[in-house]
Amino acid sequence: MHKEEFIKALEELNINVTKKQLSNLDTYYKMLIDYNSHTNLTRITDEKEVYLKHFYDSLTLVKAIKLDNQSLLDVGTGAGFPGLVLKIIFPNLKITLVDSLNKRIVFLNYVIETLKLSDIKVIHTRAEEYALNNREKYDIVTSRAVAQLNMLSELCLPMVKINGYFIPMKAQVENEIDVSKKAIKTLGGELKDKIIFKLPYDAGIRTLIKIKKITKTSVKYPRKFSEIKKKPL
Repeated sequence: MHKEEFIKALEELNINVTKKQLSNLDTYYKMLIDYNSHTNLTRITDEKEVYLKHFYDSLTLVKAIKLDNQSLLDVGTGAGFPGLVLKIIFPNLKITLVDSLNKRIVFLNYVIETLKLSDIKVIHTRAEEYALNNREKYDIVTSRAVAQLNMLSELCLPMVKINGYFIPMKAQVENEIDVSKKAIKTLGGELKDKIIFKLPYDAGIRTLIKIKKITKTSVKYPRKFSEIKKKPL
């Protein structure tokens, strides 16, 4: 995806980017490639692929929810996808990025400082540990993490406000959704929608799962990740 194609694709999502935002994304890309040369952050390094599979893909969250000035938590953000991309394009969002690997935290802080972004925090911890003191706190919790939906729900739903949304970004997940219905209900969530679409240029299927938080999550959850993995809800 060339930059011109990227801009056009965003217009189809009703996102109009400024020159400053495009400049920030370009700087972000260059920093990602430079940092990736000595510290592994992503296997996707070609510029056109990064713009499609990281930048554009991150912004497809708008297919599930209108983004304005909400508080948003990105669990397992990695190199900042989707949270850091969302912050660049939607500056009014109050973003928290959580990741367990310090090498990613160092990179994210470096980008945030370079781009002079505000109202964005980077937390070095595991999701289940962060959840202990941040229950029912965020309007939106999202993740492009690779964990199965029933496990990911236990990590994320405790941190969603009542009437807020947990919106994991997945590939094809029909079986995962069926297996996870009990977990979602147990954790206080309700499946509201699943938005399935193709990325441009046959780059794959994507699914946004929109889960509304309707009741508080029991303080029993989340458990330690070893327990979650051993016996998923």
